[in-house]
Amino acid sequence: IGTERHESRRVDRQLRGRAGRQGDPGTSQFFVSLEDDLMRLFGSERIASLMDKMGHKDGEVLQHSMITKSIERAQKKVEENNFGTRKNLLEYDDVMNAQRDVIYKRRRHALFGDRLLIDLDNAMYDVAVDLATQFEESRDFEAFRIEVMKHLAIEPQKITAEEFSKGNLEAIGDKLYHQAKDFYTRKVTALTEQMTPTLQQIFDENGDRVEHIAIPFTDGLRGLQLYVNLREAVETQGRAVAQTLERNITLSMIDDAWKDHLRAMDDLRSAVRMASYEQKDPLLIYKFEAFNLFKQMMLETNKSIVSFLMRAGIPMQEVPPMS
Repeated sequence: IGTERHESRRVDRQLRGRAGRQGDPGTSQFFVSLEDDLMRLFGSERIASLMDKMGHKDGEVLQHSMITKSIERAQKKVEENNFGTRKNLLEYDDVMNAQRDVIYKRRRHALFGDRLLIDLDNAMYDVAVDLATQFEESRDFEAFRIEVMKHLAIEPQKITAEEFSKGNLEAIGDKLYHQAKDFYTRKVTALTEQMTPTLQQIFDENGDRVEHIAIPFTDGLRGLQLYVNLREAVETQGRAVAQTLERNITLSMIDDAWKDHLRAMDDLRSAVRMASYEQKDPLLIYKFEAFNLFKQMMLETNKSIVSFLMRAGIPMQEVPPMS
């Protein structure tokens, strides 16, 4: 016995099938009131007034095909509305899923080491080109120089003010990328050479008792503790430490940026709903703005990663002055 009809015909069919699934063919009977939500929202007043004209009284059982068809039409309308809502939500979710695939793919590269160097190389190229092209209108060489020092920690050598004011900015960005790449390669080499003797000494003295060691890194603003396998660090002559640093800082920056981006996407989704009042398609605006937000987020993430790696070093302990 059912005490009401549900918004979905699927639920009604499931209830009818319960007895059959338990081995008893059974029978089912639904009782519906004109005051139920389903009937009240879809035409119960019209049916009630018609029943009053036909002389039926309150509490009297009504059995008529017109009422049954009215219930089915109401259920069909609700199902169509629910389907439209789910389809709309799915279209919004597809935008987020496409962005999520890009982020998670890059995280996997960092986690497992696959293509991490290629991703870092691409990030450095994108940052270098952006630093050059963002001054396309002003052609302000001094402002460009300051931005390069801020994000890449180098002076833009072999790029003159005259070349910057009249030359092709993408070509200048490409030149800056090669300079930054050479600087980072030399920096990693110097860093590993600096660490190797200390790592070897620690391994010789404590290798049988210590498996992992913590190595601090800082870019002058933020600090990071790296936990690396001592034996692996010694056998690779410090290269494993550099790889761990690249992996950890990539994961950290991506995760922080992705959390902020998710909040921004929620705000955007709420904001575009008002576009329908301007007779514009909210979904179309959402896709366009979401693409711009994601593009900007990826660029800022690349800048954060590259800036840290270009500046990162092991903090040196200050020697107290002699009294």
